[in-house]
Amino acid sequence: MSSMRNAVARRNHKERAQPLERERKWGLLEKRKDYKLRAADHKEKKKRIKLLKQKAADRNPDEFSFKMINSQVDSRGRKVADRGNQALSIDVVKLLKTQDSGYIRTMLQMLRKEREELEQMLVLGKDDVRALKDGEHGKKGTHRVYVGDVEEQNKFSADEWIGKGGERPDEQATEEVDEDEEVEKTPPKKLSKKQQDARLLAEKEKRNLTRKRQRTQERAAAHLENIKARERELVAVEEELEKQRAKMNNTVGGVNKNGVKFKVRERKR
Repeated sequence: MSSMRNAVARRNHKERAQPLERERKWGLLEKRKDYKLRAADHKEKKKRIKLLKQKAADRNPDEFSFKMINSQVDSRGRKVADRGNQALSIDVVKLLKTQDSGYIRTMLQMLRKEREELEQMLVLGKDDVRALKDGEHGKKGTHRVYVGDVEEQNKFSADEWIGKGGERPDEQATEEVDEDEEVEKTPPKKLSKKQQDARLLAEKEKRNLTRKRQRTQERAAAHLENIKARERELVAVEEELEKQRAKMNNTVGGVNKNGVKFKVRERKR
């Protein structure tokens, strides 16, 4: 009989739902599954607390250090501790800043010398045959003129090229174009195959030389700009060091690290 009762499918009796009026009054009713999770969490916490108590009872009392209480951390959670460095005296710091300023002045002199040599090379054209006129200090607009050989470069004159009250280069160019057009009107002579190949080869070499000159010029100009930027940075660093030394000598005022303005100490009258 019992075997027949077990063979028949039985109905699963589920936990009844919470009435709506009780949910409104008392809140959500805890089910068995919720109780099991809460009980398991409670037992796990009791087990961990018991283990910590055992560790605290078995620990060595000599392991205690006041740094465990007095240590601090910053906003990122990193430990803030003294690295053992001793604070230097004012005289030593002044001496170090003097040496720093001397080093910066030496580097500035080297950079200025390199810049002057590079500017002179760009103007005189030591490596390539060209003449560049960038003005007295190279800060104004540039006008670049390419010449064919060293003789033309030595004979080059900016006043004759730009002109004083006479024709501008554009007008001279238009006249040269007109002369070329007149020459082109004359019937050209037929060249042989060998002469045409030589002419094409000469034009190709000329284009390569012009391209090489332009690349060399661009590299030199970029290097010059980097040197000028480095020079400006070193000048700013030198000025900042001079300000710091003046503040340490109490010869100028300023703003401290907390943003408070201070003045030079004056003797009371």
